Amino acid sequence: MTDALMTAAIIGVIAMMTWITRALPYLLFSRKSPPPMVAYLGDVLPAAIMIILVVYCLRNTAFATAPYGAPELLSVAVVAAMQLWRKNLLLSIFTGTACYMLLIRTVFPL
Repeated sequence: MTDALMTAAIIGVIAMMTWITRALPYLLFSRKSPPPMVAYLGDVLPAAIMIILVVYCLRNTAFATAPYGAPELLSVAVVAAMQLWRKNLLLSIFTGTACYMLLIRTVFPL
């Protein structure tokens, strides 16, 4: 089997598996309401994932040494404030990232 044919076969299998995993929930759960467990997970998981991401992003923050995590905490506060004010996830993320980059480059240089 040539390299090009092998590559095409691998891409085809990956595409097929991706399509199956995307279509499977629609095949399993018809237009009726989802089972209670699936509805519960749909309600709880978005907030849980966001909390996990915040913890993951702050895991290496040195709160014991100067600047005591100030750029990170200020940026998290900016993200929270933007989300409460505008309720736009992308705007909140971009504003928080810009705030963090500005703070570590100007106010709290590493």
